[in-house]
Formats: sequence, C-alpha cells, structure tokens
Amino acid sequence: MRIWMATLVSLLAAAAGTAEAEVKNPLNPTTGGHFEVVDPAEKLGPDKAEAIYHRMLKRLRAAYALSGERTAGAYARWQRFNLAPYESEQHGGRYLNNYGNTASRAYGRFESAGILPPGAIIAKDSFSVNKDGQVMPGPLFIMEKMAPGFDAKSGDWRYSQIMPDGSILGISKGPGGENMEFCADCHARVTRQDHLFFLPQDYRAKSRQ
Repeated sequence: MRIWMATLVSLLAAAAGTAEAEVKNPLNPTTGGHFEVVDPAEKLGPDKAEAIYHRMLKRLRAAYALSGERTAGAYARWQRFNLAPYESEQHGGRYLNNYGNTASRAYGRFESAGILPPGAIIAKDSFSVNKDGQVMPGPLFIMEKMAPGFDAKSGDWRYSQIMPDGSILGISKGPGGENMEFCADCHARVTRQDHLFFLPQDYRAKSRQ
C-alpha cells in the first residue's frame, strides 16, 4: 500500500508541475476522492489539464461505470472532440471532455453539425479545482437524442447526470428528472443549433469526417 501511495504522489506531482504535490485522499471509484495541485488560483493550461486528466481518468471512468448506465461503460471508447480539458462555466467551472458515439459524429463539425439523429449521445466527463488546489472528480453529463416526440421543448434530448460515486442524480422524464430541468433550460438557449453548445475554438479536435 505504501509503495502504491508513493507512486501516486509522484504521478500527481508531475501532473501539477511540481514535486511537492500532496495526496489528500487517493481517487477511489467508491468515494470520489481528490488530490492537490499547486497554484489553484491559476487557470489550468491545456497541457497541465490534460496531464491531470490522464492520471485520473481510469478511476474516474470506473466510478461512473458503477452506475450500471450503458453510456458510462462505453463512452471512453468513443470519439473525443476536444484536444484537452476545457473550463465550462455552465458546468460549475469544471474542466470537461466531450465524447460522442457514432451517431453523433456530425458534432465534430461543430456549428455546421446540423440536427443530430435519434441515438446520438454526447457524454462529458469532468473534474474541478477548488480554491485550495484540490482536484475533485466531477459528474458525467450525458445528453441523448431520443425519438421524435420525446420532448419538443428539449429538442427531444434526454439529459442525465452520473456522480463520481456512481450514483445517478437524475434522468429526464425518469427518476430525479427535476434535477435535469436546468440542463434542458440552459441548452434551450441554443435551439437553432439543435440545443448543442460547442467547444472553445482552441480546444477543438479536427473532424474525422
């Protein structure tokens, strides 16, 4: 156990760009956990954000998978639309990564994506850095295009959110659906682009199409 902890400390220190990063609690799929980085007041640049993400993603994905939700177990194999984690104020200032299944491939054309078909799924995993420099795993945000008639107000998108302990906060028109109303209302601001927000320009991966 001590050897494992020492290795984790070393990895996280490298991610933070310092040999002095301190592990507060190892990231654990059942508890979430966190670790600490230096200069918390400083916004994470793409390289640092990417390094931190790669050191936590395996356990982060394992935590989401505890939910039993099919997207949580599959999204890591999908296309990633961003080059590095980007900060999203709409998601509580967390750093996000956007993934999409085959049906959502047109999302990679961003503003030219058009209307995505039923079955398209966009999944966004996340982490945050608090004012003390602690890096915390965040929720997995999911939006899935349902069949026409599911919900005209939401553009037929169903929203769900999986917490970093594997619990499900809510699913549109399902358990905890009231918790997803904020997501639907926020995305309704961009109805003319199929209720989709897109990545900052500098973070966009080249389309595979």
